[in-house]
Amino acid sequence: MRKTGAPGRIPSVREIMDDPRLRDAVAVLGPSEAREAAREVQRSLRSRRVAESAADSVPAATADDARTPADDARTPADDAGTSAGAATPPGSGRRDRPDAVTPGTAPPARRPDPLRTVADAVAEVVAGLPPAPTRHRRVVNATGVLVHTNLGRAPLSRAAVDAVAHLAGTSDLELDLEQNRRGPRGRGALDALRAAVPAAGGVHVVNNNAAALVLAATALAGTGREIVVSRGELVEIGDGFRLPELLESTGARLREVGTTNRTTVDDYARAIGDNTAFLLQVHPSNFAMTGYVSTPPIAGLAALGRPLVVDIGSGLLTPHPLLPAEPDATTALTQGAALVTASGDKLLGGPQAGLLLGDAGLVEQLRRHPLARALRTGKLTLAALEATLRGPVSPLAAALDRPLPELTARAESLTRRLRAAGVDATAETAESVVGGGGAPGVTFPSAAVTLPADLAPLLRTAVPVPVLARVHKSRLLLDLRSVPDEDDEVLARAVLKAWERRSGGERGPGAAP
Repeated sequence: MRKTGAPGRIPSVREIMDDPRLRDAVAVLGPSEAREAAREVQRSLRSRRVAESAADSVPAATADDARTPADDARTPADDAGTSAGAATPPGSGRRDRPDAVTPGTAPPARRPDPLRTVADAVAEVVAGLPPAPTRHRRVVNATGVLVHTNLGRAPLSRAAVDAVAHLAGTSDLELDLEQNRRGPRGRGALDALRAAVPAAGGVHVVNNNAAALVLAATALAGTGREIVVSRGELVEIGDGFRLPELLESTGARLREVGTTNRTTVDDYARAIGDNTAFLLQVHPSNFAMTGYVSTPPIAGLAALGRPLVVDIGSGLLTPHPLLPAEPDATTALTQGAALVTASGDKLLGGPQAGLLLGDAGLVEQLRRHPLARALRTGKLTLAALEATLRGPVSPLAAALDRPLPELTARAESLTRRLRAAGVDATAETAESVVGGGGAPGVTFPSAAVTLPADLAPLLRTAVPVPVLARVHKSRLLLDLRSVPDEDDEVLARAVLKAWERRSGGERGPGAAP
């Protein structure tokens, strides 16, 4: 640890924050919490310094009065060893007592060693920091999968995080302050959703997209009525849950039409009867079929005289130039869909939520159904959703639009730093994907830092921030499109620590024998 100046000088906040032990805490809890704790320790040190100065000026007679029972129990030899001009006998094994005094003399001025002062200050800061607020850990997503389901899908924007903190306490969630009466729940989020999709006459928000489909099936079909759907769209949505089983759990009956690879408007038309509740089109967002395939257009299905519910899945609200084949809510509604369902935590870049947009009458029918109460979203989700919709640009949108030259420059800079420390690192091109059930088969050019593959388990278990990457052609790729640039320093330190552990013989859990 470096020198900090004159003996007894109270270390600055920067000196405290620069200590490696505190940098680890900062990576977990964030800089603001640690910085405030450092300032509090500074204030405490100043108060103690003032108290020590006051004690130094106490008259000699008072010093005797201040002796403790432990001081009185000391031997004359002990006192002699700490008198002015006396030295501690070599080899005595007794620690120096700079605070000890002989009767009738004032204690010497206390001038703590600056090195110990910084160390003690850091120890106090770390001890004063709150424990980790959850058992889950923040990780760096260097997989190149922008919406990684196992890593929490879309990261929230700073605005969304601030909105959650803002509404964490009491709020006017369901209160009209001007009229002093009950108001619509989450009106800010609903207004923002309407503004984002003007084609929607009504909007509603539930827990997730599966909940949106269940609510639609329950409220519009109910027990025994039919939902007409293509065989090629009866998908499994993850973790073993399958769309047909989800819909049938509501009591509705599924009328399957078409084939796995081809379904037409006529297939739907022939299946419509008196018992048909609505037509359903599901975007197969986690796989893609190519070749001899056909999907009926929304406008053609909307013309058949039954409500058309379109599950677009990924949550794209308007067309995106980089994702021309990905369905969006605005286009589906303008082409005739009566109701659109979507996720909030995929391409929208917000919190987990199920979005319902469409005909005002249908949406109100869903909103007033008893099941809607069981699927109601909490205030923190509504706060994050509103902030995401109102902007600024979400981290996911920023990652999609990040220029390749910028990614390449970051990869080269990080590689130079790692190689200077002896790490086997190279900068290479890579390909990123949306993931999380969005834009299947679409890739984006990216840049990566490649490392020996056996660093993967060491990075995955890194402290304080694990790093998740992918192995490609026997090399570990750190794809920077999924890493915000403010995490480059965290990423670099994690790699350097992992390299040190590897050099020391560690292999990490799950490493190949």
